[in-house]
Amino acid sequence: MRIPCPHCGERGNDEFLYRGAAGLPRPPADATEAQWHDYVYLRDNPYGSHRELWQHVHGCRRWLVVTRDTRTHVIAAVTDVSMALS
Repeated sequence: MRIPCPHCGERGNDEFLYRGAAGLPRPPADATEAQWHDYVYLRDNPYGSHRELWQHVHGCRRWLVVTRDTRTHVIAAVTDVSMALS
C-alpha cells in the first residue's frame, strides 16, 4: 500500500506507523477503569471507509488522518492531523 503524504509525497506504508481510528473520543478525567479498558482495547473493525491515524515515522514525522477503504485499501484522502481533527 502506498500513502500519499501531503508533506513528502507518495511513500510505501512501511515508512508509517498505524495508530488506530481517528477522532476516537478519550474518556473523561474521572473515567473508571472499565471505561479506560474499553477505550484502549475495544475497537471496531469496520468494513468499508474508515478514518485512521498514521505517523510518517521515516519521513516528516507528521501525524496524518488517512481515509481508507478497508476492503480494497484504496486511499480516498490524506490530511495533516492538525487540519483534520480541529
